[in-house]
Amino acid sequence: MHVEQTALSGVLILTPQRFGDARGFFSESWNQQRMMDAGLDFDFVQDNHSMSAEVGTIRGLHFQAPPHAQDKLVRCGQGALLDVAVDIRKGAPTYGQSVAVELSAENGKQLLVPKGFLHGFITLKPDTEIIYKCSDYYAPDCDGAVRWDSCGINWNFAGTPVLSEKDAVAPALVDFDSPFVWEGSS
Repeated sequence: MHVEQTALSGVLILTPQRFGDARGFFSESWNQQRMMDAGLDFDFVQDNHSMSAEVGTIRGLHFQAPPHAQDKLVRCGQGALLDVAVDIRKGAPTYGQSVAVELSAENGKQLLVPKGFLHGFITLKPDTEIIYKCSDYYAPDCDGAVRWDSCGINWNFAGTPVLSEKDAVAPALVDFDSPFVWEGSS
C-alpha cells in the first residue's frame, strides 16, 4: 500500500498494490493490519456503493456531524470521478481549502477523508461507481451539506451539473456554521 500525503493534513491518497495477469488484476482495497502498520487505525462499520449514470453528476459536498461524524475511505469501482475533500474544522489553518484527486477503476487510487472534512465528487465518465467505507453508521439527524460551488473548487466541468435537490439548496460555505473544531494537529 502506497500512502501519499496531500496539502490537507489527514487527507491521504492510498494506492493498494495490484497483481495482474492476462485475466485482469487482484488488489486488497482494505487490509486493517496493513493500515495499522502504516499508522492508520480506523474501525469501518458501513460500506456504501453508488452509481451515477451521467457525466457531470455532482454528489456533495456532504458531512455527518458529531456524534456520528465519519471517516471515509473512497474508491472508484467503475468509470472515473474527481473526488474532493474540504477542510471545515473551525480554527484550522487550512479551513475552507480543498484537495481534489482523480479516482478511477484504472488507477486504483483511494482517498481517505477524515472527520471534519466535506466530501463530494463529480463523475468524469458515464456509469461511474463509487464505493466507500465509513467509520460510523448513517444518521439522518447528523447529515449535512454545503453548496458544491461555494468553496472555490475547480470541478473542471463546463456544463450544468446533475444535482440532487439536497445539494442544489445546500448553504454556501460562507453561511455555514461548522460543527467541527480543529484540535491543533492532524
